[in-house]
Amino acid sequence: MIGNPFGGTVFPVNPKRHSVLGIKAYPTIAEVPEAVDLAVVVTPAPTVPGVIKECVDAGVKGAIIISAGFREIGPKGIELEQQVLKEARRGRMRIIGPNCLGVMSPLTGLNATFASVMARPGNVGFISQSGALCTAILDWSFRENVGFSAFMSIGSMLDVGWGDLIYYLGDDLRTQSIVIYMESIGDARAFLSAAREVALSKPIIVIKSGRTDAAAKAAASHTGALAGSDEVLDAAFRRSGVLRVNTFNMAEVLAKQPRPKGKRLTILTNAGGPGVLATDALIAEGGELAQLSPETITALNKFLPAHWSHGNPIDILGDAEPERYAKAIAIAAKDPNSDGLLTILTPQAMSDPTQTAEQLKLVTPELNGKPILASWMGGADVAAGEAILNRANIFTLPYPDSAAHIFNYMWRYTYNLLGLYETPALSRDCGEKACDLLMAGNIIHSARKAGRTILTEYESKQLLAAYGIPTVDTRIARSEDEAVQLAEEIGYPVVLRLYSETITHKTDVGGVRLLLQDEETVRGAYGGIKSSVAEKVGAEHFQGVTVQPMLKLEGYEIIIGSSLDRQFGPVLLFGTGGQLVEVFKDRALALPPLNTTLARRMMEQTKIYTALKGVRGRQPVDLAALEQLMVT
Repeated sequence: MIGNPFGGTVFPVNPKRHSVLGIKAYPTIAEVPEAVDLAVVVTPAPTVPGVIKECVDAGVKGAIIISAGFREIGPKGIELEQQVLKEARRGRMRIIGPNCLGVMSPLTGLNATFASVMARPGNVGFISQSGALCTAILDWSFRENVGFSAFMSIGSMLDVGWGDLIYYLGDDLRTQSIVIYMESIGDARAFLSAAREVALSKPIIVIKSGRTDAAAKAAASHTGALAGSDEVLDAAFRRSGVLRVNTFNMAEVLAKQPRPKGKRLTILTNAGGPGVLATDALIAEGGELAQLSPETITALNKFLPAHWSHGNPIDILGDAEPERYAKAIAIAAKDPNSDGLLTILTPQAMSDPTQTAEQLKLVTPELNGKPILASWMGGADVAAGEAILNRANIFTLPYPDSAAHIFNYMWRYTYNLLGLYETPALSRDCGEKACDLLMAGNIIHSARKAGRTILTEYESKQLLAAYGIPTVDTRIARSEDEAVQLAEEIGYPVVLRLYSETITHKTDVGGVRLLLQDEETVRGAYGGIKSSVAEKVGAEHFQGVTVQPMLKLEGYEIIIGSSLDRQFGPVLLFGTGGQLVEVFKDRALALPPLNTTLARRMMEQTKIYTALKGVRGRQPVDLAALEQLMVT
């Protein structure tokens, strides 16, 4: 702090020393002769509650607790944290930490951390739960010429959390983008509320560690088993406009470049192979090659060699001099079919990486607000050119496929933000038929009164019908004779399925019989289901069967469901259904409430969506009706 002047005074407080680094020390904070704005606490954990008490008594309103030894050590540490929080709230003090690196404000010079150097001033607000990672990012930022408006390590988030800091950086005019390294989300609602508001004006980029799916081992339904905690977090990020990445490069990209309006990329290269690599990476992750307009091709034909590629990627050949690069980029940037540009240079006998970078720097004002990425491939030969591009705010990568990967992140971020402008409203509209909310409530109440947490198939279909969602005609039979009678009323062929208040997956116990054509097969199926259930799980789990018509419709089996996430509440699921649903795992998650646009976006994330639009001569399904069903 004293090595980085910030316009304030440092008062060391230490009962055992008269001075610290030549500065007079005080035995307690009460004896400091001036009002104190910020206390930086670096004492052993057991002493911290007392230190915070003294700070509150002295009128201090903010503290950074760098000390470790709190919740990370177990119950004793958690108890210490509660003591600290109790004292802080007594004086309305805000706390960052404990167990953190501290806070830097590079624009004012404040370095309240134990990092050895001050971050470079800039426009990126960085927040991290890991102090060790902060020092690594700090070292990276000097090499990549990235500066920070704030550099904060928040540790255990005893008090100040993600939501507080996102709102703070959102209001800070000097912060243009926010980068977060997250290990745990903490107060999920506070995070999402702040992110959803701030992401409309500033990019929020999150690197979240821990992608394991350990949430649904004991799930009773396919929906619960498929809604892994990390995937729910991804859905929450999408809904709030946050971009989740696995590289810190995105901080630099969004600090230097505008967002693309779409997923169409124009690739310009002096070698065919790197262009192909970039194309593969682009398309594999959902991006698209821009289709060059006839006007663009005509303009390029006027000065490019006759053997240029005449398409995208634009291969301007290995003898391309700097002027050819610059002129081609300027023309490609004007193409209305393109949302962004990637220029690739491989060091060849005729190429000049340094002068090409200088020329590229000059044409950036002609890019019409489109982002440009550069891949200067090689080592020492291209280093000077890379440095020129970085200083010109053109993001560089050593490999073209990595650049395509970054572009895919960029357009997805734009895609997520567009969803924020949708304003879903919870609707109870069931179409032409009014929702029978009384019936729905009675079904749930009866199950709860019976001590059950799972509805039977019959109850589930009644509940869906109460909200206007079509279901197959389903009737309950508690004897062979009743099953035969219902089958004759419905009309053959029919399906018999186990009716049970305790068994969810009926095929596991032999509880399904299909294509029953007459009385004899119905009686045999009833007896077979009853015997199978008794043998496998016990006769008490058999309460009869349901009788349904055997549908002859051709179509696709999908799954639509919801489960309750511990942090985010209700989560919706859409994807490929069937017995192998947990094998294929073709699914998408979203947070309710939805509108039709958000429902369509959810479907677009799955592979089955392509089939639903119609493939191989099949007519498309009624996607509008499917959207409305999901909204309901």
